[in-house]
Amino acid sequence: MKDISEFEIIESVKRGNQADFSLLVDKYKDRAFTLLRRMLKNDMDAEEALMDCFMKVYKSLPNFRYESKFSTWFYKITYNTALTLLASKKRKIEKEMSSLEDHFDLEEKDDKIFTASDNGKQYLMKLVDQLPPRNALIIVLFYIDDMSLNEISQVLEISLVNTKVLLHRSRNALRDMLLKHNYQEELI
Repeated sequence: MKDISEFEIIESVKRGNQADFSLLVDKYKDRAFTLLRRMLKNDMDAEEALMDCFMKVYKSLPNFRYESKFSTWFYKITYNTALTLLASKKRKIEKEMSSLEDHFDLEEKDDKIFTASDNGKQYLMKLVDQLPPRNALIIVLFYIDDMSLNEISQVLEISLVNTKVLLHRSRNALRDMLLKHNYQEELI
């Protein structure tokens, strides 16, 4: 049972074996929850969105045409679900992206974040959480989930060039946060 491919699972679910969908849920639930939590900044909203994502995937699975990897298709649904939830709460992504400096009042939180972290990786991930949702998402997709730039551009529904620019700006924002607070030495 462990050697079953995603293709076989998807085909099985399409044939009516609803229980096999749980294999896909088990495989993607943790990563999807992490992405949603980073975007929505709230565990309850992330849980609600995660359930919504899996319902959308299950209902849309018969229409999945294998034009991209299943993971890319799934993350695109996850991302769009998060955006919809953000919009319904009248948060605007553009406002969060307008000026990185406006969103970073880390003077007070910064020492708490680093001292509460057991190691540099934890601290770095807490800093990623401070980035605007789209910036945090691209960092996580590229470095944690090992998605290619092409896959990320499909998930975010932006061009490959814009994906590269967004990744570059996100890395620079993260680097600037580290340099601003002289924590780069702590992480080396």
